[in-house]
Amino acid sequence: MAVSSFVRTSSWNSADPRVSHRPGRPLTTPGSSEAGSPPDPPSGQIAATGPRPLVVAGVLGLVLGWGMRPLTLQLGYAEPRVALLSVALLLFAAAIVGATALLTRRTVRRDRFALAHHQAVNRVALGKACALVGAFLAGGYLGYAVAQLGVADPGASTRLWHAGLAVLAATLLCLAALQLEQACRVPDDPD
Repeated sequence: MAVSSFVRTSSWNSADPRVSHRPGRPLTTPGSSEAGSPPDPPSGQIAATGPRPLVVAGVLGLVLGWGMRPLTLQLGYAEPRVALLSVALLLFAAAIVGATALLTRRTVRRDRFALAHHQAVNRVALGKACALVGAFLAGGYLGYAVAQLGVADPGASTRLWHAGLAVLAATLLCLAALQLEQACRVPDDPD
């Protein structure tokens, strides 16, 4: 069973899917677009999250996480620590998103029309958002852990281990979110 694309959303103009209307612009049909006018809206497909935005979010988080320690010390604040509660919350979020991915996959595989379009789009949006946040947090906690390497402070090893656990939890959130995105893919029509 091949998988074609993400859920196709219905047309954004409920009156007639062939007629597009943007506020402040006259009604146009696909064949009657004026020269110089912006192109028609996209076909209604949501593309999968590629590796580029995840890498960018991770690198941005890495730089900000690595700069956290020197900045707090330079400003005279106490060095922040990674609470185990934040690790537990990331694991909880990863479990919720992962369970949603499994239920969605089961629903779509059993009957491709059992999941309403708006529900599928909401789940894809949730998956994209959680994947980006997970990548950003994984990079941030990794940067903070790297900043703890070589520090002579006795609490640095505890901060390093807590940050390492947070990296693992954020990575699990990112992977669960990507699975949720993939679960919303609709199989090809057998006809």
